[in-house]
Amino acid sequence: MSDPTSIDFRRPERSGEGPRACVVIAVLDEAENVAAVCEETLREMERAGAFEIVFVDDGSSDATPDILQDIAAKDPRVRVVRHDRRCGKSQAVRSGVLAARAPWIATMDGDGQNDPADLPDMLEKAWAAEGEAPLVAGTRVRRNDPVSRLVATRIANGFRAAVLGDHCPDTGCGVKVFPREAFLMLPCFEGMHRFLPALFQRYGHPLINHPVRHRARHAGQSKYTNIGRAFVGIFDTMGVIWLVRRTKAPGRIEERRP
Repeated sequence: MSDPTSIDFRRPERSGEGPRACVVIAVLDEAENVAAVCEETLREMERAGAFEIVFVDDGSSDATPDILQDIAAKDPRVRVVRHDRRCGKSQAVRSGVLAARAPWIATMDGDGQNDPADLPDMLEKAWAAEGEAPLVAGTRVRRNDPVSRLVATRIANGFRAAVLGDHCPDTGCGVKVFPREAFLMLPCFEGMHRFLPALFQRYGHPLINHPVRHRARHAGQSKYTNIGRAFVGIFDTMGVIWLVRRTKAPGRIEERRP
């Protein structure tokens, strides 16, 4: 078996034998959750056809990488990428997308709060869409978080929606589906995962909002504070406003042949 810490940068498989979808799961110190998350994702993704799962360990200091390596050694559908230090969720997602061999990406968090049963339906919605490939963004209909986080998230989402006009009520939800190649054309910066609806739309990809389930964290602690999210979110939003205004992307690129 190949080294689970290496990244495979090959282009997505195009044959019928390769995976059609890749679930990218970024984790940091989630030793108590990753095994259950992986088992549930493997079970639920059976409905989506050929798939793979890429876990990205963002420099964990607990047993997370060892647990993931054991899982990958037993199931070829599971692969592991590891950062040698903490780089942030956005870079972790990008590392997973780069490593993916499938043309379609589904993302979710590794703490068990997202339900992987939502992913096959979101993929089917993306595959059935006409025209430009869409971003399908999960919208948590009933969140199981502390009141302080619910309030902070509502304020952040309201602020982003007001200034960016991205028409996404829950842009911070980690459950999303999108085409791999389109994602890799986007500018990469820490925090970009919270602005994917605005960025994808600026590059000509339609947005589909899809209701998803949300569960209470089974074990462990969140890696973020409400105050930290708020301050970072404000500065990031200002940066994205500038970025969106400075981006001039064609709606469609066609090759004209004689």
